[in-house]
Amino acid sequence: MDLFEKCYAPSLADEARKAGIYPYFHALESRQDAQVVMEGKRRIMLGSNNYLGLTIHPEVIEAGRRAFEQYGSGCSGSRYLNGTLSLHLELEEELARFLRKEAVMTFSTGFQSNLGIISALVGRGDYMICDKENHASIYDGCRLSYGTMLRYKHNDMADLERLLQKVPEKAGCLIITDGVFSMGGDIAPLPQIVALARQYGARVMVDDAHGLGVLGEGGRGTASHFGLEDEVDVYMGTFSKSLASLGGYMAASAKVVDYVKHNSRPFIFSASIPPAQCAAALAALRVLERHPELVTRLAALSAYAREGLKKRGLTIRESATPIVPIFTYDMENTLRKAKEIYEAGVYVNPVLPPAVPQGECLLRTSYMASLTEELIDEAADQIAKVMGTDHA
Repeated sequence: MDLFEKCYAPSLADEARKAGIYPYFHALESRQDAQVVMEGKRRIMLGSNNYLGLTIHPEVIEAGRRAFEQYGSGCSGSRYLNGTLSLHLELEEELARFLRKEAVMTFSTGFQSNLGIISALVGRGDYMICDKENHASIYDGCRLSYGTMLRYKHNDMADLERLLQKVPEKAGCLIITDGVFSMGGDIAPLPQIVALARQYGARVMVDDAHGLGVLGEGGRGTASHFGLEDEVDVYMGTFSKSLASLGGYMAASAKVVDYVKHNSRPFIFSASIPPAQCAAALAALRVLERHPELVTRLAALSAYAREGLKKRGLTIRESATPIVPIFTYDMENTLRKAKEIYEAGVYVNPVLPPAVPQGECLLRTSYMASLTEELIDEAADQIAKVMGTDHA
């Protein structure tokens, strides 16, 4: 059998292209902002993870420009060898202080962060217990480790406890959950997770990619939101969302971070974050620290959007975050509606299986602190018109 045979087989992507409803790889021709130009037309951006709107902040742009000039375009090596800049250390120190953890280490991407953390911490004979709606990078990190992965029903604490009871007493165990779930926008029940971890001797890791800059005191994330900063053992996060750059991080105790630094293959064998991206993330962090009102503004706009969509008769998945999904249920319907909304001048993300269960497809809208109520109203009107609920 030819290895490439699968590449020529009919696919969902082929069917969507033939039907004219293929939704991916639209070309952005402007900066990532509240309003963008995509494929020659103005669109209201309701599909970005740029939650605080900092990708266009003058300080962030200037910091990246200065770093590019000072350090060049890249590090040409891993952090382990020649690729550590003073900028990396500065970012790690400031982020550790912000998150109130002993230490932080950075990875080249958020996806790589989960690969590197989980595969280093979980060894043969250990267990990982994951929420079924965790991000794909968590699952790939689990596959890269030599441990045993178990999955509990989404945010179901009885099911989590059932699995914890299966873990041998002498085995290490890491409970891994998203803080804010990227597709549904709902928040993990961290108080119950932490209580069960204590009861059964497990450790807790939170993927806070969508929590940083969104929840907690000054945007410190999901653990801060619940007052559990000292109870969560490992935070993972990204710079590609609220911190307007590229890369990821792990925050934990100094000994745990040091162990991962010396045992994580994705960290040791990858080139480090380029200087401009590192400087941009650091500048964005400093803007966030000086302007916690951005987090408050984001929450207010997100609540405004939720109420506006419901007022217009749309069925949404309830959340308390900037991620507000609209139910579309059927796959073809989801793709057609996404295309029509795009043509009407609003960008949203269609969410299909396996990111959601069959029959629960969504249009994922997400909001930024740089949006306005007027833009949100304009977008909601267009979405309601396409969805056939503009009479509400």
